[in-house]
Amino acid sequence: MDTNLLITDAITQTSTGTLAVTPAMTMANLFISSSHALAQAAHNSTQAQQQGYALMQAVTTQGVNSIQATGNAVIAQLLKRRKKVSL
Repeated sequence: MDTNLLITDAITQTSTGTLAVTPAMTMANLFISSSHALAQAAHNSTQAQQQGYALMQAVTTQGVNSIQATGNAVIAQLLKRRKKVSL
């Protein structure tokens, strides 16, 4: 065989192999990109949920503190009134 034909044959075989692999590589890249996007969405959702729980806990703590402070203020006012009455 002629050397030029051997080189041409080798290049043709390589090109054919590349053409056969290209759709599989394209699908693999699509699947990887999609899985990364879904994983990021799940991570963002989890993070938002955790931030929501932290906010709810802070609001509950503030509410309880307000209720307790209101009770203490009422007791203080009653004690002031009793002192005025007893004088």
